[in-house]
Amino acid sequence: MKIFSTPSRRTFLLAAIPAALVFGSCGNNDDDDNSTPAPELGKVQLSHAAAAANVQITAFVNDVQVSQLAYGQGSAYLNVSAGAPTLRINNGSQTIVSQNLAITKDQNYSVFVYSPTSAIGSTPALLSVPDDLTAPAANQVKVRVVHLAVNAPTPVRLSVPSVIPGGAPTDLTSDVAFGAASSFVALNAGPLNLSITAAGTPRTQVLAVGDGSGTGTGTKTFEAGKIYTVLVRGISGAGVPAAQQAQAVIIQNN
Repeated sequence: MKIFSTPSRRTFLLAAIPAALVFGSCGNNDDDDNSTPAPELGKVQLSHAAAAANVQITAFVNDVQVSQLAYGQGSAYLNVSAGAPTLRINNGSQTIVSQNLAITKDQNYSVFVYSPTSAIGSTPALLSVPDDLTAPAANQVKVRVVHLAVNAPTPVRLSVPSVIPGGAPTDLTSDVAFGAASSFVALNAGPLNLSITAAGTPRTQVLAVGDGSGTGTGTKTFEAGKIYTVLVRGISGAGVPAAQQAQAVIIQNN
């Protein structure tokens, strides 16, 4: 009679160890292959405010086309790699300005293409400003001014006209030089006709914001919870074509 020996518990455990190691190793490799980190991105909104370069422009970020804009137009917020991506602005195939941006992950920015001088065809410049899109308090709005109007008085302020004829306006921002932007300020929501005023005593109106379309007439109802930029753009002076004259327009940021 043959006698069959029964394997011990220790034998089974030793045999199972290599298999466990193999399957455990395969599982770890699969996890490593699928753990590609998400790209770090910020957002950029572009605005064509270069009145002396009244042509269609094409914007590229790191040589990838992201937008085409005529004078006075702006883009939606675009996803842009965090770090120092290169923004290049072309007129057709010709590069007219190129600059590295400073983009922080999950932050928002506005980049304005503007004319430093009134010389037609002069090389534009770029102004990049951070956009604080934190919601305003209840029943309020946030507003700022960006001054890019060539040959207009500088500095300027964003103001509320006096309700008393001949009275001094109420300033909302401090002085903003040409080529710069103010911080956002909080206002009560509702209809307003804001003013762009110049330094001096008394302060004088440079432009009326009106309904924000650039006509300088009417009023704008600023909606609670919204964030706005008053962009002062164009060329101040005689003989300027109507489309390029200095005006104050409103951009909604959210």
